[in-house]
Amino acid sequence: MACARRRTPASAGFVNAVLRRFLREREALVPALRQEVPAARHQHPRWWIDQVRRDWPDRWEALLDAANQPGPMMLRVHARHGSAESYVAALAEAGLQAHAVGARTPQAVLLETPAPVQALPGFADGRVSVQDLSAQLAAPLLLGGLPGSELPALPAGARVLDACAAPGGKTAHLLELADLDVLALDADASRLKRVDETLARLGLQGRTLAADARDTAAWWDGQPFDAILLDAPCSASGIVRRHPDVRWLRRASDITELARTQTGLLEALWPLLKPGGRLLYATCSIFRAEGAGQISSFLQRHPEARALRAPGHLLPLPDNRAEAAGATSSPAAGSGDGFFYALLHKSPAS
Repeated sequence: MACARRRTPASAGFVNAVLRRFLREREALVPALRQEVPAARHQHPRWWIDQVRRDWPDRWEALLDAANQPGPMMLRVHARHGSAESYVAALAEAGLQAHAVGARTPQAVLLETPAPVQALPGFADGRVSVQDLSAQLAAPLLLGGLPGSELPALPAGARVLDACAAPGGKTAHLLELADLDVLALDADASRLKRVDETLARLGLQGRTLAADARDTAAWWDGQPFDAILLDAPCSASGIVRRHPDVRWLRRASDITELARTQTGLLEALWPLLKPGGRLLYATCSIFRAEGAGQISSFLQRHPEARALRAPGHLLPLPDNRAEAAGATSSPAAGSGDGFFYALLHKSPAS
């Protein structure tokens, strides 16, 4: 009421009457609104609801419900500083309960109750970072050499590009796991500073450069890369539980525009990959236009590209059922965010 009186004094009485009536009739109005208005029932704009329903007709309601729940706090233990199990013990000594997640993400630790980073043992010294479980799959997928991987591990000193690198979690994870020549690129110079800060805290060495990845003439030195990580700009529909405002700030037309940007990045960076090299395409999105649809179109345009085994769409749901349509739930009982991964191999003869 104070705001109404300041902004439109003449309307204050009307606003007061509307609010009082709502309070009197709330028990009847709220259920009716949720029943009749999908945006009120699911707490997402109508276009977003329709998109999720089209993409995941068997799971759309579960996905919308999951997006309204808070995301867990997941940690990544610095691989050069110890194991997940040893860090769980350190957390217990600090009065924080946690558990190691599992084999697919061996450095991942799930906190039972979120805590400020200042309370995490060794955070300032680089012993641990905060990174979602699904995001922790990027570095091992690109590096290869894991059980079931179709590619050998990248050799020491391999030349790697992390395009769209800010804030630097995946850059750091790559350098924690292997000795690589990494170039971290981002168009936003202010956000790139966070990459430098992250690497400094973790005691890692990597080169950073502020540039638009699509404008290769402005930054590329002509030397091809052994591997490229493209964590492309996207709708963030897979991390909306952490950023609930995203659903209201996005418009339906943004998805088409973002898909166009993703296509432009793929087309610009693919020629920079040496024959026999690998490119990992990632988005924190559950929309097919930014994931499976994007890669399907890319493969049709590039016969020299081959899709290798990768998770595809990861859905933030609390089960481990695989979907015939190419989706899996996130690992560790749905604790990971929504993501998409496609690992592409360039033919040695190209």
